Amino acid sequence: MVNAWKHDRAKAAIDARIKEVEKVTVVDYTRDTSLSSIPTNKAYRVDGVHLYIDIVNFEDMLWSTEFEGETCHKRALRFLNLHYRAVHRILADANATRVDFHNQRLHAVIAKPYGEDAEDDRVNRAVAIAKLITEVLAETGDDDEKIPNAKVRVGIDTGKTLAVNNGRNGNREPLFLGRPANIAAKLASNNKAIGIYLSNEAREAIGLDTADDPAKLKLTNDEIKKCEDEAKLGLSKDSIVAEWRKDNEKNPIGAFSFSRVAPPLKNLDIAVLTPGNSRRMEMVSVYADVDNFTAYVNSHIDGDAEEVVRCLHVIRAELDRVLSSDFSGRRIRFIGDCIHGHILEGTARTTDTDETVSTAVLCAGGLRSSFNLALERLEANGVDTDDLGLAIGFEFGPGAITRLGMQGSRVRCSTGRSVLGSENEQKRCNGIQTAIGQTAYDDGPASVRKLFGSSRRASNLTYDVGLEALAAEDDAVAKTARASLYAATSPAIVKAAETPFRPHAKLD
Repeated sequence: MVNAWKHDRAKAAIDARIKEVEKVTVVDYTRDTSLSSIPTNKAYRVDGVHLYIDIVNFEDMLWSTEFEGETCHKRALRFLNLHYRAVHRILADANATRVDFHNQRLHAVIAKPYGEDAEDDRVNRAVAIAKLITEVLAETGDDDEKIPNAKVRVGIDTGKTLAVNNGRNGNREPLFLGRPANIAAKLASNNKAIGIYLSNEAREAIGLDTADDPAKLKLTNDEIKKCEDEAKLGLSKDSIVAEWRKDNEKNPIGAFSFSRVAPPLKNLDIAVLTPGNSRRMEMVSVYADVDNFTAYVNSHIDGDAEEVVRCLHVIRAELDRVLSSDFSGRRIRFIGDCIHGHILEGTARTTDTDETVSTAVLCAGGLRSSFNLALERLEANGVDTDDLGLAIGFEFGPGAITRLGMQGSRVRCSTGRSVLGSENEQKRCNGIQTAIGQTAYDDGPASVRKLFGSSRRASNLTYDVGLEALAAEDDAVAKTARASLYAATSPAIVKAAETPFRPHAKLD
């Protein structure tokens, strides 16, 4: 099968997804309502406190060896697994909702006690939970395995978000959209300084003065102690660490063991993976993030939140389809309004670097073309899309895919320097830009280097632009894809296609 994007196929898929969300129900979140399996066409408005925890020394594990081989990946995964098990126990005991645990980043929501008048109680609980997690993770390393204790930075914000279904095909969990989740994430990932950082909204909720820059003003020990006293969690660090150690003795993590997977990567069954049955290979990691989506949610959450549900469902489903169906890649997860996945070309034994990088370029182009088409079709069906954009970043390198945690409650994990690199590349893009990582740029074909230029970033890189630019440089992947595009056309069109107009992406 040739990896290629086609307009008519994308349009048919997008229109089918739009039809699925013609009727959308949005209701206020109330007590005793399960958020574990929200229907595609339903959403809840949730008043809650959002807690983001960033393990600031995780990257050190991926760089614990000069060469990115199995050793540093095993250490990084064991590091995450040990700490995830501890955090899982705390959230369960504290009656908080885990939203996601993505590599070094945890997102949780405190929705109880319910009601607008209980906001201060929720913030106090969030701070107390954050302090408990900080203390527990300071004791959950493993000296024998050279696994350090985790150092964490916490971001907390409070307010109204929209809870929708996150995931497809049996991998469903709640996703919270809106300013509080976004601000908490930014507070946690702002820099490497450890501590607990509250937004001004969260500070005001518990009677603290606002700050000129909340990301630079961590809570004092006295302020944290006051929150703990108010929250009365009834949990102790010593008892949780003791239970954690007992769990690990009873259900040991086991050694991480890696094997490769034969392309196409879309056939990888993540549900069967365990530490002892993990996958590791050289591949491209790609991040595609919907730009301006938080502002979009904020402007629609009270009056017409149904638009948010329609827009998110259609865009994410189409990005997933392009990655997995058009380009035989594998989605790892949705992270808010972002999709993360991998692309691999080659054999069961080796990765074809040139082919993988070229395919990633065409996939990035396909993602942008489908995104633009999705906005067009949503607008045509009366759905307001404001000024949404798509920021795309990708990088090449060794990566490990597995599932972490306790049996019955495992979370999928994909890690490697290329994963962090692809996210960083995406972050340096605005809503019309695509960026390629240094390794993919250096190790990929010359056709790709010419397309992206020395900035390693291009604007408006659609599928057609990428296809023609690579094909003009005799790129084998692009030539095959272009041949398939014209295979069913008339001889006259094929002849005309031999000397096509060749648009170019704008280099930044």
